[in-house]
Amino acid sequence: MKKKALIIVGLIAAALIVLAVFRPFKEKTAEFTFETVKVAKGDITNTVTSTGTLEAITTVEVGTQVSGIIEHVYVDFNDNVKQGQVLARLDETPLRAQVEQSQASVDQARAQLDFQEATYNRMKALYEKNLIAQADYDQAVYNYQNSKASLNNAKSAFDRAKVNLAYATIYSPIDGVVLNRAIEEGQTVAASFNTPEMFTIANDLTRMEVQASVDEADIGQVKLGQRVQFTVDSYPDEKFEGSVSQVRLKPVTTNNVVTYVVIFSAPNPDKKLMPGMTASATIFIDEKHNTLVLSGKAVRFTPDSEYLMKMMKEAMKNGPAEGMPAGMTGGSIPESMPQPGSLPELPEGVRTVWVKNSDNSLKPVIIQLGIQNGSNVEVLSGLNEGDEVVVAMTDPLKKSTTSRAGGPGGPMPF
Repeated sequence: MKKKALIIVGLIAAALIVLAVFRPFKEKTAEFTFETVKVAKGDITNTVTSTGTLEAITTVEVGTQVSGIIEHVYVDFNDNVKQGQVLARLDETPLRAQVEQSQASVDQARAQLDFQEATYNRMKALYEKNLIAQADYDQAVYNYQNSKASLNNAKSAFDRAKVNLAYATIYSPIDGVVLNRAIEEGQTVAASFNTPEMFTIANDLTRMEVQASVDEADIGQVKLGQRVQFTVDSYPDEKFEGSVSQVRLKPVTTNNVVTYVVIFSAPNPDKKLMPGMTASATIFIDEKHNTLVLSGKAVRFTPDSEYLMKMMKEAMKNGPAEGMPAGMTGGSIPESMPQPGSLPELPEGVRTVWVKNSDNSLKPVIIQLGIQNGSNVEVLSGLNEGDEVVVAMTDPLKKSTTSRAGGPGGPMPF
Protein backbone atom coordinates (compact mmCIF):
# COMPACT_ATOMS: atom_id res chain seq x y z
CA MET A 1 0.00 0.00 0.00
CA LYS A 2 2.77 2.41 0.92
CA LYS A 3 4.44 1.74 -2.45
CA LYS A 4 1.20 2.34 -4.30
CA ALA A 5 0.63 5.66 -2.47
CA LEU A 6 4.11 6.83 -3.45
CA ILE A 7 3.37 6.14 -7.12
CA ILE A 8 0.13 8.14 -6.98
CA VAL A 9 1.88 11.07 -5.28
CA GLY A 10 4.59 10.98 -7.94
CA LEU A 11 2.03 11.10 -10.77
CA ILE A 12 0.24 14.06 -9.19
CA ALA A 13 3.53 15.89 -8.79
CA ALA A 14 4.40 15.27 -12.42
CA ALA A 15 1.02 16.60 -13.51
CA LEU A 16 1.51 19.76 -11.47
CA ILE A 17 4.91 20.33 -13.03
CA VAL A 18 3.45 19.98 -16.55
CA LEU A 19 0.67 22.46 -15.74
CA ALA A 20 3.16 24.91 -14.28
CA VAL A 21 5.33 24.75 -17.40
CA PHE A 22 2.65 25.00 -20.09
CA ARG A 23 0.12 27.31 -18.46
CA PRO A 24 1.95 30.55 -19.29
CA PHE A 25 1.84 29.71 -23.02
CA LYS A 26 -1.94 29.46 -22.97
CA GLU A 27 -2.17 32.99 -21.75
CA LYS A 28 0.00 34.34 -24.58
CA THR A 29 -1.57 36.19 -27.46
CA ALA A 30 -1.16 34.87 -31.01
CA GLU A 31 2.10 35.99 -32.63
CA PHE A 32 2.15 35.41 -36.38
CA THR A 33 5.22 34.86 -38.53
CA PHE A 34 5.19 35.68 -42.24
CA GLU A 35 6.76 34.10 -45.30
CA THR A 36 7.52 36.75 -47.90
CA VAL A 37 8.91 37.15 -51.40
CA LYS A 38 10.54 40.22 -52.87
CA VAL A 39 9.40 42.07 -55.95
CA ALA A 40 12.25 41.82 -58.44
CA LYS A 41 12.94 42.67 -62.06
CA GLY A 42 13.10 39.77 -64.47
CA ASP A 43 11.56 38.11 -67.51
CA ILE A 44 8.05 36.65 -67.64
CA THR A 45 6.38 34.65 -70.39
CA ASN A 46 3.00 33.08 -71.04
CA THR A 47 3.37 30.03 -73.27
CA VAL A 48 1.47 27.23 -75.04
CA THR A 49 3.14 23.88 -75.70
CA SER A 50 2.59 21.52 -78.61
CA THR A 51 4.25 18.72 -80.55
CA GLY A 52 4.61 18.34 -84.29
CA THR A 53 6.60 16.97 -87.20
CA LEU A 54 9.27 18.68 -89.27
CA GLU A 55 8.54 18.83 -92.98
CA ALA A 56 10.04 20.48 -96.03
CA ILE A 57 8.06 23.54 -97.14
CA THR A 58 7.54 22.02 -100.60
CA THR A 59 7.62 18.28 -101.25
CA VAL A 60 6.80 16.87 -104.71
CA GLU A 61 6.14 13.23 -105.59
CA VAL A 62 7.33 12.61 -109.14
CA GLY A 63 5.62 9.88 -111.17
CA THR A 64 5.01 8.82 -114.77
CA GLN A 65 1.94 9.04 -116.99
CA VAL A 66 2.92 6.15 -119.26
CA SER A 67 3.68 2.49 -118.59
CA GLY A 68 6.94 0.85 -119.48
CA ILE A 69 10.26 -0.55 -118.36
CA ILE A 70 12.76 1.69 -116.54
CA GLU A 71 15.77 1.88 -118.84
CA HIS A 72 17.96 4.36 -116.94
CA VAL A 73 17.92 6.00 -113.47
CA TYR A 74 20.17 9.04 -113.29
CA VAL A 75 19.80 10.18 -109.64
CA ASP A 76 19.93 8.56 -106.21
CA PHE A 77 18.95 9.34 -102.61
CA ASN A 78 20.09 12.75 -101.27
CA ASP A 79 21.18 14.00 -104.69
CA ASN A 80 20.69 17.70 -105.35
CA VAL A 81 18.72 18.27 -108.55
CA LYS A 82 17.75 21.29 -110.64
CA GLN A 83 14.42 22.02 -112.26
CA GLY A 84 14.28 20.33 -115.66
CA GLN A 85 17.07 17.84 -114.86
CA VAL A 86 16.52 14.29 -116.21
CA LEU A 87 15.80 11.87 -113.38
CA ALA A 88 15.02 8.67 -115.26
CA ARG A 89 14.11 7.35 -118.71
CA LEU A 90 11.71 4.59 -119.77
CA ASP A 91 12.26 2.25 -122.71
CA GLU A 92 11.06 4.28 -125.71
CA THR A 93 10.81 1.42 -128.24
CA PRO A 94 7.04 0.74 -127.96
CA LEU A 95 6.29 4.44 -127.70
CA ARG A 96 8.26 5.23 -130.85
CA ALA A 97 6.37 2.48 -132.63
CA GLN A 98 3.10 4.13 -131.64
CA VAL A 99 4.36 7.43 -133.03
CA GLU A 100 5.25 5.82 -136.36
CA GLN A 101 1.90 4.05 -136.49
CA SER A 102 0.09 7.28 -135.80
CA GLN A 103 2.11 9.02 -138.53
CA ALA A 104 1.04 6.34 -140.99
CA SER A 105 -2.60 6.84 -140.01
CA VAL A 106 -2.25 10.55 -140.66
CA ASP A 107 -0.77 9.92 -144.11
CA GLN A 108 -3.57 7.49 -144.90
CA ALA A 109 -6.26 9.92 -143.76
CA ARG A 110 -4.71 12.74 -145.78
CA ALA A 111 -4.68 10.59 -148.94
CA GLN A 112 -8.28 9.64 -148.38
CA LEU A 113 -9.19 13.30 -147.94
CA ASP A 114 -7.45 14.24 -151.21
CA PHE A 115 -9.41 11.56 -153.07
CA GLN A 116 -12.75 12.52 -151.55
CA GLU A 117 -12.08 16.21 -152.17
CA ALA A 118 -11.46 15.52 -155.89
CA THR A 119 -14.60 13.40 -156.09
CA TYR A 120 -16.64 16.09 -154.35
CA ASN A 121 -15.44 18.76 -156.79
CA ARG A 122 -16.42 16.62 -159.82
CA MET A 123 -19.82 15.75 -158.38
CA LYS A 124 -20.47 19.39 -157.52
CA ALA A 125 -19.85 20.47 -161.13
CA LEU A 126 -22.18 17.79 -162.47
CA TYR A 127 -24.83 18.59 -159.87
CA GLU A 128 -24.84 22.26 -160.83
CA LYS A 129 -25.60 21.18 -164.46
CA ASN A 130 -28.35 18.84 -163.21
CA LEU A 131 -26.50 15.84 -164.60
CA ILE A 132 -26.56 13.75 -161.35
CA ALA A 133 -29.18 12.98 -158.77
CA GLN A 134 -29.40 14.80 -155.45
CA ALA A 135 -28.57 11.58 -153.57
CA ASP A 136 -25.26 11.12 -155.41
CA TYR A 137 -24.24 14.69 -154.63
CA ASP A 138 -25.16 14.33 -150.95
CA GLN A 139 -23.07 11.15 -150.73
CA ALA A 140 -20.07 12.96 -152.19
CA VAL A 141 -20.46 15.81 -149.65
CA TYR A 142 -20.72 13.29 -146.79
CA ASN A 143 -17.61 11.38 -147.88
CA TYR A 144 -15.63 14.61 -148.16
CA GLN A 145 -16.62 15.91 -144.71
CA ASN A 146 -16.01 12.50 -143.14
CA SER A 147 -12.51 12.39 -144.62
CA LYS A 148 -11.66 15.76 -143.07
CA ALA A 149 -12.82 14.52 -139.66
CA SER A 150 -10.79 11.32 -140.05
CA LEU A 151 -7.68 13.35 -140.81
CA ASN A 152 -8.19 15.51 -137.72
CA ASN A 153 -8.67 12.37 -135.61
CA ALA A 154 -5.48 10.84 -136.98
CA LYS A 155 -3.55 14.04 -136.25
CA SER A 156 -4.81 14.02 -132.62
CA ALA A 157 -3.68 10.43 -132.18
CA PHE A 158 -0.29 11.34 -133.63
CA ASP A 159 0.10 14.30 -131.23
CA ARG A 160 -0.88 12.08 -128.29
CA ALA A 161 1.68 9.48 -129.31
CA LYS A 162 4.40 12.15 -129.43
CA VAL A 163 3.40 13.41 -125.96
CA ASN A 164 3.57 9.86 -124.57
CA LEU A 165 7.01 9.49 -126.08
CA ALA A 166 8.06 12.69 -124.27
CA TYR A 167 6.63 11.29 -121.01
CA ALA A 168 9.16 8.47 -121.22
CA THR A 169 11.77 10.95 -119.97
CA ILE A 170 11.20 11.95 -116.31
CA TYR A 171 12.29 15.48 -115.38
CA SER A 172 12.59 17.21 -112.00
CA PRO A 173 9.78 19.76 -111.55
CA ILE A 174 11.65 21.80 -108.90
CA ASP A 175 15.09 22.51 -107.47
CA GLY A 176 15.64 20.33 -104.43
CA VAL A 177 16.95 17.15 -102.85
CA VAL A 178 15.90 13.60 -103.67
CA LEU A 179 14.38 12.22 -100.46
CA ASN A 180 13.18 8.95 -101.94
CA ARG A 181 13.82 6.82 -105.03
CA ALA A 182 11.20 4.09 -105.44
CA ILE A 183 12.37 2.51 -108.73
CA GLU A 184 15.26 0.47 -110.09
CA GLU A 185 16.53 -0.01 -113.62
CA GLY A 186 14.67 -2.84 -115.35
CA GLN A 187 11.56 -2.37 -113.20
CA THR A 188 8.19 -2.22 -114.97
CA VAL A 189 5.86 0.63 -114.00
CA ALA A 190 2.17 0.59 -114.84
CA ALA A 191 0.21 3.83 -115.10
CA SER A 192 -3.13 2.29 -116.03
CA PHE A 193 -5.10 3.32 -112.94
CA ASN A 194 -2.92 5.76 -110.99
CA THR A 195 0.39 7.51 -111.32
CA PRO A 196 3.14 5.41 -109.69
CA GLU A 197 5.49 7.29 -107.36
CA MET A 198 9.04 7.21 -108.64
CA PHE A 199 10.84 10.00 -106.71
CA THR A 200 10.13 12.30 -103.77
CA ILE A 201 11.87 15.67 -104.01
CA ALA A 202 11.99 18.27 -101.22
CA ASN A 203 12.66 21.90 -102.06
CA ASP A 204 15.42 23.75 -100.11
CA LEU A 205 16.02 21.99 -96.77
CA THR A 206 17.58 25.17 -95.36
CA ARG A 207 14.00 26.41 -94.79
CA MET A 208 11.63 23.95 -93.16
CA GLU A 209 8.38 24.01 -91.23
CA VAL A 210 6.84 22.28 -88.21
CA GLN A 211 3.29 20.97 -88.53
CA ALA A 212 2.13 21.01 -84.90
CA SER A 213 -1.16 20.10 -83.19
CA VAL A 214 -2.53 22.68 -80.74
CA ASP A 215 -5.39 21.86 -78.37
CA GLU A 216 -8.69 23.68 -78.90
CA ALA A 217 -8.39 25.19 -75.40
CA ASP A 218 -5.19 27.02 -76.44
CA ILE A 219 -5.76 27.76 -80.13
CA GLY A 220 -7.49 31.09 -79.40
CA GLN A 221 -4.24 32.49 -77.98
CA VAL A 222 -2.08 31.53 -80.98
CA LYS A 223 -1.50 34.36 -83.49
CA LEU A 224 0.59 34.82 -86.61
CA GLY A 225 4.15 35.99 -86.01
CA GLN A 226 4.46 34.75 -82.41
CA ARG A 227 7.90 33.47 -81.45
CA VAL A 228 8.35 29.70 -81.24
CA GLN A 229 11.13 27.70 -79.62
CA PHE A 230 11.39 23.96 -80.19
CA THR A 231 13.66 20.98 -79.59
CA VAL A 232 14.13 17.63 -81.34
CA ASP A 233 15.25 14.32 -79.87
CA SER A 234 18.40 14.28 -82.01
CA TYR A 235 19.70 17.46 -80.35
CA PRO A 236 18.09 17.52 -76.86
CA ASP A 237 20.39 20.30 -75.56
CA GLU A 238 19.87 22.63 -78.52
CA LYS A 239 16.90 24.98 -78.96
CA PHE A 240 15.74 26.03 -82.40
CA GLU A 241 13.88 29.26 -83.12
CA GLY A 242 10.93 29.88 -85.42
CA SER A 243 7.63 31.75 -85.68
CA VAL A 244 3.96 31.01 -86.30
CA SER A 245 3.37 31.26 -90.05
CA GLN A 246 -0.11 29.72 -90.39
CA VAL A 247 -3.07 28.71 -88.22
CA ARG A 248 -5.28 26.28 -90.13
CA LEU A 249 -9.03 26.43 -89.59
CA LYS A 250 -9.81 22.78 -90.28
CA PRO A 251 -10.24 20.85 -87.00
CA VAL A 252 -8.69 17.42 -86.46
CA THR A 253 -10.70 15.12 -84.17
CA THR A 254 -8.99 12.08 -82.64
CA ASN A 255 -10.77 10.08 -79.92
CA ASN A 256 -13.14 13.03 -79.33
CA VAL A 257 -10.15 15.36 -78.79
CA VAL A 258 -10.18 18.39 -81.10
CA THR A 259 -6.89 19.93 -82.21
CA TYR A 260 -5.85 22.40 -84.90
CA VAL A 261 -2.78 22.34 -87.15
CA VAL A 262 -0.41 25.27 -86.65
CA ILE A 263 2.55 25.78 -88.98
CA PHE A 264 5.84 27.10 -87.58
CA SER A 265 8.64 28.34 -89.80
CA ALA A 266 11.93 26.59 -88.98
CA PRO A 267 15.11 28.08 -90.47
CA ASN A 268 17.66 25.31 -90.99
CA PRO A 269 20.89 26.90 -92.29
CA ASP A 270 23.09 24.08 -90.92
CA LYS A 271 20.72 21.38 -92.25
CA LYS A 272 20.66 19.69 -88.84
CA LEU A 273 16.89 19.34 -89.00
CA MET A 274 15.57 16.53 -91.17
CA PRO A 275 12.07 15.82 -92.51
CA GLY A 276 10.04 13.61 -90.20
CA MET A 277 11.72 14.62 -86.92
CA THR A 278 9.42 15.11 -83.93
CA ALA A 279 9.52 18.64 -82.50
CA SER A 280 8.46 19.69 -78.99
CA ALA A 281 7.49 23.34 -79.39
CA THR A 282 6.79 26.23 -77.04
CA ILE A 283 4.74 29.13 -78.42
CA PHE A 284 5.38 32.43 -76.62
CA ILE A 285 1.93 34.00 -76.33
CA ASP A 286 3.13 36.96 -74.21
CA GLU A 287 6.61 37.86 -73.01
CA LYS A 288 8.23 40.79 -71.22
CA HIS A 289 11.87 41.40 -70.34
CA ASN A 290 13.31 43.38 -67.40
CA THR A 291 9.91 44.01 -65.82
CA LEU A 292 8.68 43.77 -62.20
CA VAL A 293 7.84 40.14 -61.41
CA LEU A 294 6.03 38.76 -58.36
CA SER A 295 5.23 35.20 -57.30
CA GLY A 296 1.65 34.17 -58.05
CA LYS A 297 1.31 32.93 -54.44
CA ALA A 298 1.27 36.55 -53.26
CA VAL A 299 -1.79 37.33 -55.37
CA ARG A 300 -3.64 34.28 -54.04
CA PHE A 301 -2.76 34.91 -50.36
CA THR A 302 -5.41 35.98 -47.82
CA PRO A 303 -4.46 36.73 -44.16
CA ASP A 304 -5.97 34.75 -41.30
CA SER A 305 -9.40 36.11 -40.27
CA GLU A 306 -8.31 36.29 -36.62
CA TYR A 307 -5.36 38.44 -37.61
CA LEU A 308 -7.58 40.72 -39.71
CA MET A 309 -10.00 41.25 -36.81
CA LYS A 310 -7.07 42.04 -34.53
CA MET A 311 -5.78 44.62 -37.03
CA MET A 312 -9.22 46.25 -37.28
CA LYS A 313 -9.61 46.53 -33.51
CA GLU A 314 -6.13 47.99 -33.04
CA ALA A 315 -6.67 50.47 -35.87
CA MET A 316 -9.94 51.72 -34.36
CA LYS A 317 -8.49 51.81 -30.83
CA ASN A 318 -5.76 54.14 -32.08
CA GLY A 319 -8.22 56.39 -33.87
CA PRO A 320 -9.05 56.77 -37.56
CA ALA A 321 -6.13 55.91 -39.84
CA GLU A 322 -5.44 56.79 -43.41
CA GLY A 323 -7.74 54.92 -45.69
CA MET A 324 -10.36 54.15 -42.96
CA PRO A 325 -13.99 55.27 -43.39
CA ALA A 326 -14.74 58.75 -42.00
CA GLY A 327 -16.34 58.82 -38.58
CA MET A 328 -14.94 55.44 -37.46
CA THR A 329 -14.00 55.79 -33.78
CA GLY A 330 -14.17 53.75 -30.63
CA GLY A 331 -13.32 50.13 -30.14
CA SER A 332 -16.24 48.48 -31.94
CA ILE A 333 -16.50 47.38 -35.56
CA PRO A 334 -19.35 49.09 -37.42
CA GLU A 335 -21.98 46.77 -38.89
CA SER A 336 -21.39 48.41 -42.30
CA MET A 337 -17.75 47.20 -42.32
CA PRO A 338 -17.49 44.38 -44.94
CA GLN A 339 -16.28 41.12 -43.50
CA PRO A 340 -13.46 39.16 -45.16
CA GLY A 341 -14.82 36.73 -47.74
CA SER A 342 -17.90 38.89 -48.54
CA LEU A 343 -16.16 41.67 -50.47
CA PRO A 344 -16.92 43.05 -53.95
CA GLU A 345 -14.73 41.91 -56.83
CA LEU A 346 -12.10 44.24 -58.20
CA PRO A 347 -11.84 44.97 -61.94
CA GLU A 348 -10.06 42.53 -64.24
CA GLY A 349 -6.29 42.63 -63.73
CA VAL A 350 -6.52 44.42 -60.37
CA ARG A 351 -5.61 42.52 -57.20
CA THR A 352 -4.84 43.14 -53.51
CA VAL A 353 -1.56 41.91 -52.02
CA TRP A 354 -0.20 42.25 -48.49
CA VAL A 355 3.13 44.00 -47.95
CA LYS A 356 5.14 43.41 -44.77
CA ASN A 357 6.19 46.56 -42.93
CA SER A 358 9.38 47.00 -40.92
CA ASP A 359 7.42 46.57 -37.64
CA ASN A 360 6.22 43.09 -38.76
CA SER A 361 2.72 44.36 -39.56
CA LEU A 362 0.88 43.96 -42.86
CA LYS A 363 -0.37 46.62 -45.25
CA PRO A 364 -2.82 45.89 -48.09
CA VAL A 365 -1.80 47.27 -51.48
CA ILE A 366 -3.84 47.28 -54.69
CA ILE A 367 -1.76 46.41 -57.75
CA GLN A 368 -2.32 46.32 -61.51
CA LEU A 369 -1.27 43.06 -63.17
CA GLY A 370 0.10 42.44 -66.64
CA ILE A 371 1.17 39.01 -67.89
CA GLN A 372 0.07 36.09 -65.70
CA ASN A 373 1.37 32.57 -66.23
CA GLY A 374 0.22 30.84 -63.05
CA SER A 375 3.54 30.72 -61.23
CA ASN A 376 4.44 34.43 -61.60
CA VAL A 377 2.70 37.69 -62.46
CA GLU A 378 3.88 40.98 -63.94
CA VAL A 379 3.32 44.04 -61.72
CA LEU A 380 2.44 47.15 -63.74
CA SER A 381 1.80 49.46 -60.79
CA GLY A 382 1.37 49.51 -57.01
CA LEU A 383 4.69 47.96 -55.94
CA ASN A 384 8.37 48.81 -56.17
CA GLU A 385 11.40 46.65 -56.65
CA GLY A 386 12.48 45.15 -53.31
CA ASP A 387 9.06 45.31 -51.58
CA GLU A 388 8.41 42.27 -49.37
CA VAL A 389 5.04 40.71 -50.18
CA VAL A 390 3.51 38.03 -47.95
CA VAL A 391 2.76 34.59 -49.44
CA ALA A 392 2.00 32.68 -46.20
CA MET A 393 1.60 33.27 -42.46
CA THR A 394 2.00 30.95 -39.45
CA ASP A 395 0.54 31.04 -35.93
CA PRO A 396 3.07 29.24 -33.65
CA LEU A 397 0.39 28.49 -31.05
CA LYS A 398 -1.88 26.81 -33.60
CA LYS A 399 1.01 25.19 -35.46
CA SER A 400 -0.77 26.03 -38.70
CA THR A 401 0.02 27.93 -41.85
CA THR A 402 -2.37 30.20 -43.72
CA SER A 403 -2.00 30.62 -47.46
CA ARG A 404 -5.60 30.62 -48.62
CA ALA A 405 -6.70 31.87 -51.97
CA GLY A 406 -8.80 34.97 -51.66
CA GLY A 407 -11.42 36.23 -54.08
CA PRO A 408 -10.48 38.06 -57.27
CA GLY A 409 -10.09 41.29 -55.35
CA GLY A 410 -8.64 39.89 -52.12
CA PRO A 411 -9.51 41.40 -48.70
CA MET A 412 -10.64 44.98 -48.71
CA PRO A 413 -7.86 47.41 -47.71
CA PHE A 414 -8.51 49.46 -44.56
